[in-house]
Amino acid sequence: MAETSQRTVDLFDRGPSGRCAVITGQVGLDKKPLLERLETLATERGKSLTVCNVGDRMYAEAPDVVPGRILDLPLGRLNSLRRAVFKDILTQAGEAENLIVNTHATFRWRHGLFPAFDHDQMAELGADLYLTLVENVDAVHERLDREHDLDHTLKDLLVWREEEILATEVLATALRGHGAFYVVSRPSDALNETVETLYRLLFEPRRRKVYPSFPMTHIMDAPAVLAEVASFRQLMAEHFTVFDPGDLDERRLLLEAEAATDRGDETFTLTVHDRAVAFSAAAVTAVAGDIDGQIYARDFKLIDQADMIVSYIPQRDGRPVLSSGVERELQHAHEATKEVYVVWRSASAPSPFITETAMRVFGNLDETMRFFQQKGYVGDVQLPLETGH
Repeated sequence: MAETSQRTVDLFDRGPSGRCAVITGQVGLDKKPLLERLETLATERGKSLTVCNVGDRMYAEAPDVVPGRILDLPLGRLNSLRRAVFKDILTQAGEAENLIVNTHATFRWRHGLFPAFDHDQMAELGADLYLTLVENVDAVHERLDREHDLDHTLKDLLVWREEEILATEVLATALRGHGAFYVVSRPSDALNETVETLYRLLFEPRRRKVYPSFPMTHIMDAPAVLAEVASFRQLMAEHFTVFDPGDLDERRLLLEAEAATDRGDETFTLTVHDRAVAFSAAAVTAVAGDIDGQIYARDFKLIDQADMIVSYIPQRDGRPVLSSGVERELQHAHEATKEVYVVWRSASAPSPFITETAMRVFGNLDETMRFFQQKGYVGDVQLPLETGH
């Protein structure tokens, strides 16, 4: 394994600034437009970036295949097509300064579950980063329903997402070791933020990576507090590479299903990608445990791939808004030996469960950002900030 890795470095020497990334994600995620924006952004910032879309190249290699039907091919031909396309990508990788391979790690199709890459070719590529994009399950369902003729359930999509994450992480660990794999959320209403995150991971690897922690459920009926938390999240995203747990919101599916059941309705409708999509309340309720379990596990994974956690605790009616989820995140980050910082907005003193896990507790965002400036984590920040001081 080590010899193979060394050969790749010698063969594809992109120089000290050259970077190569493999980006995976389940079918229905629509990664291509996102990566087109990333390519444009890189060009605007003076970076040469080549994006190789494996799926598009496979269709070009097999013009007889009807668009959207390539996964219906016999596995033998499908594997041969993929290897031929990846061979061309390996040749191109030797010439490109920076390269992204847009592919999948697994397929869950009529053939069942099967891999979407070949280990020997991935080893030869020798990527620096392995990223898996994830998105709300309702968004993936809507695209599959609109663009593909594939029977699927929400359970199928949730399981497939976990398989995609796991397979990519195993590949990254086997080829690069710890720290080369990241999960990146793709919120449907903030694509530019996702593109910025991808850019920073690829071209600014030394920028500090932050998990912003904040209460969610307890402030949904408090617009002023929501706006305060939104300002905090925006500030973090401006200065750090951010893995924001609020980028995905699948709890709304469960809340809508619960409300429909209470009304006695069998279905409810959500607007997804500007399209009204009907969901079975019973089908959503059936995967409630899967959704909650993945939220729990994913948030911890986002903490693990960050350098530090910054937790914003607002106040409401003079009392701190501190959820059990935030406390658990702080404890997990502390035990994972991450840097832990808390912005405590309440006049009441924080409990030992906060002070004993946090390295520093700040009273407002001005103090926080001034400290990060002194540490060299951020550049110039306009102080005082308009909010949070």
